[in-house]
Amino acid sequence: MNSTNDNSVLNVNDVRRRFDRAAHGFDAVDFVHAATRDGLLLRLEPMTIDASAVVDLGSATGTGSRLLERRFRRARIVAVDLSRNMLEASRRKQRRFTRRSSVQADAQALPFANHSIDVIFANLLLPWVSDPALLFAEVSRVLRKGGLFLFSTLGPDSLSEIREAWARVDAREHVNRFLDMHNLGDAAVRAGLRDPVLDVDRLSVTYNDARTLFRDLTEMGARNCLQDRERSLGGATRFRAMLVALDDQRKGDLLTLELELVYGHCWGSGSRSADGEHRFDAEQIGRRRT
Repeated sequence: MNSTNDNSVLNVNDVRRRFDRAAHGFDAVDFVHAATRDGLLLRLEPMTIDASAVVDLGSATGTGSRLLERRFRRARIVAVDLSRNMLEASRRKQRRFTRRSSVQADAQALPFANHSIDVIFANLLLPWVSDPALLFAEVSRVLRKGGLFLFSTLGPDSLSEIREAWARVDAREHVNRFLDMHNLGDAAVRAGLRDPVLDVDRLSVTYNDARTLFRDLTEMGARNCLQDRERSLGGATRFRAMLVALDDQRKGDLLTLELELVYGHCWGSGSRSADGEHRFDAEQIGRRRT
């Protein structure tokens, strides 16, 4: 997820192309997605919710969709992703008889009717969204009253090693900026979602060298998609300089990448009132006693 300044706006077409290219090898390097997916499913376990329509938002190759199908056995699971190739990989995993379907769409413009979805599951989607307020507004629009929005993302401490290595090379933005959990909670409330609950976990990933790290980032589609990224031959030279700076951060024989994993859930509130208008449930109005 990005801050709102122009230097950290994502190019949606680049995001789609990155994940289209990554689709064929994504499952071999999705260990971070797997960790957060397991974390979300663990947090889902104690919740009781009757669901007939479940959306796996930012579904990638569909592993999460398959697990959601097991969790909500009577629900229709809809896999939504920006990348056609990711959705094709997801369809290849489907059983012959399944209640899963797939839709190619931008998460900030969902093709669903108002208040038609019971559960929205978004595993590491937010790092690839330029306007979190718009995403939360869309989730609020399509989620039914009492429906569940469950998500994971990266916190602001994530990828600090790469950010610091780039800072030794130039002053440009090269790494997505991620909001902290307090700002995420505020964004959810402003969009009309109820009772946000967020928590943070940590994950350390080690590599033998910086080039192996970036090979994995490329294979999972997690490379620079910022709107104003450097595209010249000089950019390639600076990238090599950054790799040297990153290797200088080794702790012993290994290069360690620290990730701040943020988990959250909140609930749909139904139709929103117009500005300045307040609505109350009549049954909740107490009687005045004399």
